[in-house]
Amino acid sequence: MASNKYEEDLSEIRNLMNRSSRFLSLSGLSGILAGVYALAGAGIAAWRIRAFNETHTLADIIEYPFRDENQLVAELFLIAMGVLGLALLTALLLSRQKARKTGEKIWSASTRRLLENFFIPLLAGGLFCLALLQYGFVALIGPATLVFYGLACLNAGKYTLGDIRYLGLTCIVLGLFATQFPGYALIFWALGFGLCHILYGGIMYYKYEK
Repeated sequence: MASNKYEEDLSEIRNLMNRSSRFLSLSGLSGILAGVYALAGAGIAAWRIRAFNETHTLADIIEYPFRDENQLVAELFLIAMGVLGLALLTALLLSRQKARKTGEKIWSASTRRLLENFFIPLLAGGLFCLALLQYGFVALIGPATLVFYGLACLNAGKYTLGDIRYLGLTCIVLGLFATQFPGYALIFWALGFGLCHILYGGIMYYKYEK
């Protein structure tokens, strides 16, 4: 009896320490929805790229270099920002809902550490992608977004559910592979931000919320 009581006390102490150092209200459902947004965004981007290729001949590109290409890149950038904004807003709303159900605070020291460790690599990656765009290395922007997002998840995984680290590692690997297949960057982007989010979001939902 004394041994069982001792083990229960240790388990309770571990749970309390884990809750105080990690943000555990992250919703797996938000990951699933983020993946759906990303697949929808990739579909819209593929449609715009196909429409561009069908309406622009080689003569058009030679006569007006970079004019319409810059417009296309701007549209693709806005699509990516829209996907990111929807994903972050969904994560905030669903995590707040989950926190209310479990009686936890949505804002705490662990939340602050999570956001700091997530957004610093993400912002650095965004600035790096803008530099790639500035110097015309458009083919590397898709892989770079995957790599830097993966680093952000890997970094933030220390302060939330551990499954986020595996999502980060998967995105990093996909991003590195995408550098060798520049013509298929959008497919790798859809795999990383779309299917992987749905997969890991589903795993997190069934592990922690069912």
